[in-house]
Amino acid sequence: MAEIKHVYVTYNDIHNIIRNACPKIAADFNPDLMIAIGGGGYFPARVMRTFLRGSTDNKTLRIQAIGLSLYEPLEGTTAEQIGREVIRTQWLGPNAGKLLLGKRNLIVDEVDDSRTTLSYALSELQKDVEEEILNHPESEREALRKATKFAIFVVHNKVTRPKMAGIPAGVLYFAGAEVNDVWVEYPWEASDIEAHDQLAAADRASLVR
Repeated sequence: MAEIKHVYVTYNDIHNIIRNACPKIAADFNPDLMIAIGGGGYFPARVMRTFLRGSTDNKTLRIQAIGLSLYEPLEGTTAEQIGREVIRTQWLGPNAGKLLLGKRNLIVDEVDDSRTTLSYALSELQKDVEEEILNHPESEREALRKATKFAIFVVHNKVTRPKMAGIPAGVLYFAGAEVNDVWVEYPWEASDIEAHDQLAAADRASLVR
């Protein structure tokens, strides 16, 4: 099996990718709530909040967090590989459906490797909404379903997979940048940020913008 190449990106790279993506997200979706998938979605969601609040009238845009893990350690090393099962480590609480109901909800993550984590997050959040809808009179349910929308934003999407593969109809998918089939090293994972940035400068040609 060929070794996957690691490429490095900087905080500035990510900041600018998000800045460039936000006008379209604001125009096409204009979220009421962001759900950051931890831990890679935390920084992108916070940066995105600044730009979305500046380009829309939604000054109360909030960020909620969920914790999902699809990575497992490689035996005998400090490296990780993509696992087979999504593990839920943090969720929105017992009133998740009430929090999401009637809102435009944007799920945020840093990279779409296999779409497994994103598909799990979307499916489980939609289940929470449906459970909450069943607490309302039947005459109101269809309107509540139509008023509750979901979209996805990732900083990087792999070009090896079509953007909309596995994404349900009616769910918008936004990718800030396309990347080759590489392992993206993010700055918040670095212990030596100066060395990380030097490697990023050398790796720019490995990314597809």
